[in-house]
Amino acid sequence: MELRKSMKKKRPPFRRVESWRWNRVKDSWRAARGIDSKTRKKSKAGITSPEIGYRVPKKIRGLHPSGYQEVRVETLKDIENLNNKKHAIKIATTLGAKKRMTLIEYARRRGFKVLNIGTTQAEMQKLQALSGTSIED
Repeated sequence: MELRKSMKKKRPPFRRVESWRWNRVKDSWRAARGIDSKTRKKSKAGITSPEIGYRVPKKIRGLHPSGYQEVRVETLKDIENLNNKKHAIKIATTLGAKKRMTLIEYARRRGFKVLNIGTTQAEMQKLQALSGTSIED
């Protein structure tokens, strides 16, 4: 993960050609297509464009910044086959507060990191009062 951070510092900001010149041209990267474009020709005068050499190592590619592999979870059954050392849980947004609370409680008991708790503190306190359970933070 530290390697990813150091590589990110060296990577230049890829900007769309002449996005700094006109407001109508957005800053997000687009490939240069002009016949005389210095960026397309990859001359020193043009801005840098994304190349394969800027890519992150395969081992850490696609991981969450915390170092865990993200897994989307909807039911308790989804958690059963996961490893708490490797996986971090993202709870599906389609779940209601009540089912979300049971999933969070179960995941915490098993030692998983929950990336998106998704309920406010007020909702959590209401549900705890209704069910009579508590979740340790």
